[in-house]
Amino acid sequence: MRTPTDIIEVVQPLIPALRRYARALLRDRDDADDLVQDVLERAVARWHLRQGANPRPWLFSILHNLAIDLLRQRARRGAPLELDTVPEERLAVPASQEATVEQADILTLIAGLPEEHRSVLLLIGVEELSYAEAATVLGVAQGTIMSRLSRARERLRRMEETGGANLLRPSLRIVS
Repeated sequence: MRTPTDIIEVVQPLIPALRRYARALLRDRDDADDLVQDVLERAVARWHLRQGANPRPWLFSILHNLAIDLLRQRARRGAPLELDTVPEERLAVPASQEATVEQADILTLIAGLPEEHRSVLLLIGVEELSYAEAATVLGVAQGTIMSRLSRARERLRRMEETGGANLLRPSLRIVS
C-alpha cells in the first residue's frame, strides 16, 4: 500500500497537464483550478481502487467526467452572473499582439467543435496522450479516437479556411 508521500510523488508532476486540460475544457482559470482540486480529492480518496500502474489516464478520466458533469449542470442552470456584476479584471481585454489574437481565434474554433471532437483533439494534441490512453480517458475504442481525431482536424481546418463561418453546420458531400 502506498503512503500519502508516495501518492504525492506520483500525482504532483501530472498537475500542470491536468490544469491545462481543465482550462481548455472550461475556458475559465478559476473554475479549472477548482476542477483539478476536485480531481485530486477524488483520486486520493479512491487511490486504493485504482487499476494499473499508470495513473495518468485514470486522472484524466476523472477530470473529463467531472468537467462534462459541470458543463451539463451549467447548461441547465444558465449564466450564473449578470455582465454588470462581473469585476472588470475578469472581463476580456483586447489582445495587443497578433499572436494572442491568433491563439484566441484557434481557441474559439476549437470551442466550436463538438465536445467529442474537442476532447480528443485536446487530449492527443495538447496533452500528448497516446491513442490508447485517450481511449481509456473517454471510454471509447481506440479506433473511435483515431476517427474522431481525423474528423476534428478536418473540421478545424475547414473552419479556419472559412473564418469559422461553419461552426454550427457540418458541410455536406454529394456521394454518387
